[in-house]
Parts: sequence; structure tokens; C-alpha cells
Amino acid sequence: MKKFTSAFVAVALLLTFSGFQVNCQKLTDEEKLVAKAKKIHADVITLDTHNDINVANFTDMVNYTQDLNTQVNLPKMKSGGLDVSWLIVYTGQGELSEDAFQKAYKSAIEKFDAIDRLTKIYAPDQIELARTSKDVRRINKSGKLVAMIGIENGYPIGTDLKRIKYFSERGARYMSLAHNGHSQLADSNTGEADGKWLHNGLSELGKKAIAEMNKWGIMIDLSHPSKEANIQSIKLSKAPVIASHSSARALCDHSRNLDDEQLALIKQNGGVVQTVAFRSYVNKEKSDLRSKLSGEISRELAEKEGFKILERADVLKLPEAERAEYMKKITEFRQKIRPVINERLKDEAPDVNVQDFVNHIDYLVKKIGIDHVGISSDFDGGGGVEGWDDASQTFNVTLELVRRGYTKNQIEKLWSGNLLRVLDEVQKVAKQMQKVG
Repeated sequence: MKKFTSAFVAVALLLTFSGFQVNCQKLTDEEKLVAKAKKIHADVITLDTHNDINVANFTDMVNYTQDLNTQVNLPKMKSGGLDVSWLIVYTGQGELSEDAFQKAYKSAIEKFDAIDRLTKIYAPDQIELARTSKDVRRINKSGKLVAMIGIENGYPIGTDLKRIKYFSERGARYMSLAHNGHSQLADSNTGEADGKWLHNGLSELGKKAIAEMNKWGIMIDLSHPSKEANIQSIKLSKAPVIASHSSARALCDHSRNLDDEQLALIKQNGGVVQTVAFRSYVNKEKSDLRSKLSGEISRELAEKEGFKILERADVLKLPEAERAEYMKKITEFRQKIRPVINERLKDEAPDVNVQDFVNHIDYLVKKIGIDHVGISSDFDGGGGVEGWDDASQTFNVTLELVRRGYTKNQIEKLWSGNLLRVLDEVQKVAKQMQKVG
């Protein structure tokens, strides 16, 4: 017995030592992989094409120089190594009337002005507005962060197509023709819910808007309009198009995602799809379950604190000031209870994560090629996944790409190269069209 025991101990010690060696080797391999990813992340220009903003965060007292309770701000960008943030001039869809158009236009101008304050008054030494790919590379080389501007919803141009040129002069470099709800320019993807369409794609005004965007160097954004509107936009455009924040419908059947037919047309057009890290567009099943259960926990915890959580429709009905205050409070509350929710749901309803997100990148690369895929978050507009839930976690995306075998050259294309290539081509077409008159 003693002899057996001694032999057993000897074998056990050998196995333990061997296991220790294997674990050390694995750790070393992981450290090498992380080091490789960190170098790539530092070397490439990381660019996120969709970050929403609230003008309340662009004041003398409260602004992006501070680490606010926002997913994007300058401290978080620096911490996560996010070089370029496309700040979004968004206006929600309203009535199709001249008064409503004017209110939307005023709202859009307030956001342009807010971005100007950030780059010219609050932090000109930290961030600068770029209008071209050369600007992006020059500003990045100087050590500053880069701001760019996208317009989500062409609604604020109303019926005045001259506003497209003005928006371009203010720095806008992409625009979608609709958001959630049919605009005067195009049908929205939301028409799929009830099968009701206003234009059966683009309106006549929308078709003219495509030509004006081509002329003034504004990329046509296919995120949010209907499939038919997107197909018509691609056919009419004289320049490559983008989808600023959409994923693959084959992996997640949501009307905001792009099906294989649209993907093929975008590839043929020379455009790029900026894969979006938005939970319900990445994995609807996981997102729905997690949302349902976390909602129950949130209401339970909110009730204990005497805080009432409103339905989204009720939030939208609030006056703008009250809505901003509520959003601030709900954001703070959610951040506070997030550890509780994560712990209680880690087994029952795991969160949509970076791995799920990169599955979409993998699919798109295989379907349309590495030259037509990019990256976006939709931060501060509902976006984010576990592991990339704010700009400070941006490195985790690069790490997952390296883990899957993407090369530095491929990662550079995904993070910024493809999008900036499209911007160059769009601006080249614009110069040619402006010469013609």
C-alpha cells in the first residue's frame, strides 16, 4: 500500500508539474498575444463611425473634457485608444410640415454648434475636427484626438436641398435619408413592422438629395432607410456608399441589419459596412432574454430606491429638459446596478459580448471581403456590448480580432482604412461634379 501510495504521489507530482509547465506556456502565449494586440492597437488609427451626442454635455460647465457618465468622452477615448469619433447630428423623425422641418433644422444646427465648441473652445489642444482623410492622419500624428461629423436623418434639410451644401461646409461627411419613421426623402426600415410605405423607396426629393450629396462630398448612409430605399440609393449614387452602423441580417434578423442582397450591392458599389456593436442587432435572442430579466431586476431595485423607470415611449413624450434630466438619472442608476445584474444573470442570461460582435465582422468579411467592412458602436445611442461598452474598452475589439488571426494590415482596414478610402473616393467624385457645375 505504501509502495502504491508513493508511486501515486510521484505520478501526481509529475502531472502537477507538467500541468504547471503547460499553464505557464499558455500564460506566456496569452501575454504574447496581448502584447501583439497592444502594438497593433497603438499603430493603427481606430475610428468609430457612430457616437450620439447630447448638447447638454457641450457647455462651459459640463463637456467632454470630463469623464462624464457617457460612453464617449475625451478621457474614455484616450484610455481605450479610440482615435476618431464620429459625433452625430441626430434629429428624431417628426411631422412632414414646414414648421417641423424648421424645428429639426434648429436642432441640427445646435449640434453642429456644440461640436464646434468642443473642438474650438473647450479642448482645441486635445481634439480637432477632420474633414478629409488627410486631416485624420495629420491630426492623429500630432497626438490629438479626431472628431468627425455624421448626420443621422436627412429630415432637417426639409425641402431645401441647399442645406446639404451648408451641412457639408459645417463638416458633415455622411448622412442617412431617414431614421425611425418615413421622412420626406426616404422610407425607413421601420416600415417592415406594418408593411406601410410612403414612397416605395426614395421620394423624388430624396433622389435629388442623392445627387446633391454626391456633389458636396457627403457619403450616403444606408443605416436606417428601408431596403428598397437603399437599393435605389446605391443605383443612383455616383460614389461609394456606407452603412454607418449596421450588422449582418443573416446572423441577426433585424430590419436595421443588411441582408445578403444589400451586402452584395454595397460590395459592387465599392462601399463599406460599419459593423455595429448594438446588442439587439448582434444577437437578438440573447439580448431579448437579458433585457427582459435585467428589466425585472432594475424595476425591483428602482422601487427600493423610490425611482420610477419609464417606458421608452413615455421618455420621448417628456419636454427636452426633463428628458435630458431623466436620461442622466437613468444612466447613473444603470451604472450603479450593473454589477448586481451581471452577477445575478451571468449563468441564466449571459450578455451579448465582443465575441458575438466579431462574429458579424467575420461573416461580413467572408461574404463581401476585407475591403468592405468597418467598425462602429452606436455609443450613447443604445449601442455597446459586454467588453466594448464604452470607448475606454476599445482595445478589446482589437484583441479579439488578433485572437482570431486577423493581421495588422487587415485590422487597419477594419478600424479606419476602408472608411477613409470611401471618403476619399466620395470627395474625388464631388470635385469632378463641382467642376462640371
